[in-house]
Amino acid sequence: MGTDNLYHRRKRQLERKSETRSIRQRILIVCEGKKTEPNYFRMFPVTSADVKILGEGFNTKSLVRYAKELADQAKSDGSCYDQVWCVFDKDSFSKEQFNTAVQMAQKYNFKIAYSNEAFELWYVLHFEYLNSGITREQYIVKLTQHLKKPYKKNSLEMYELLFNYQDTAIKRAKKLMSTHAGFTPANSNPSTTVYKLVEELKVFIK
Repeated sequence: MGTDNLYHRRKRQLERKSETRSIRQRILIVCEGKKTEPNYFRMFPVTSADVKILGEGFNTKSLVRYAKELADQAKSDGSCYDQVWCVFDKDSFSKEQFNTAVQMAQKYNFKIAYSNEAFELWYVLHFEYLNSGITREQYIVKLTQHLKKPYKKNSLEMYELLFNYQDTAIKRAKKLMSTHAGFTPANSNPSTTVYKLVEELKVFIK
């Protein structure tokens, strides 16, 4: 009798574990760029989460507002997102616009993968530690040199081309962020939190 009870108790424990494993996180990633960022993140071979990636062309505050609309709609449909990420750059937007967008996202409990000045900073960090602000055009020159071929913004190859250097880029991005402690995102040039989204996606790759 005791053995039988132990068997059924163990069976229920395994069933509960199986149910827990079957619950897949739903992740929404809303990107400012229509192709560059979405193309990169879509190449991540995520298998244990449901990831929706959108490239909308909205900027800073408009992007965050749109992400909020999507999150609210999903909630009203009974299919909430477990994580919402906003991906945007500083570019030529004012410091007020950039900082406000970050604050808005934090208010809504969204996660942020921002870059100051441009998303290409994340790419460059795969090849070198860059701690001085440069223009978008200079990022492109650097990437062309490192890749040994012309850098194409909307390339579908970037994930594969950079994969072997990914962990190095994460370390460099973290080091770079540590140098801006106490500064606002807009005053932290260069800096990027894209590594946080990359680390999160890696969790769901088997």
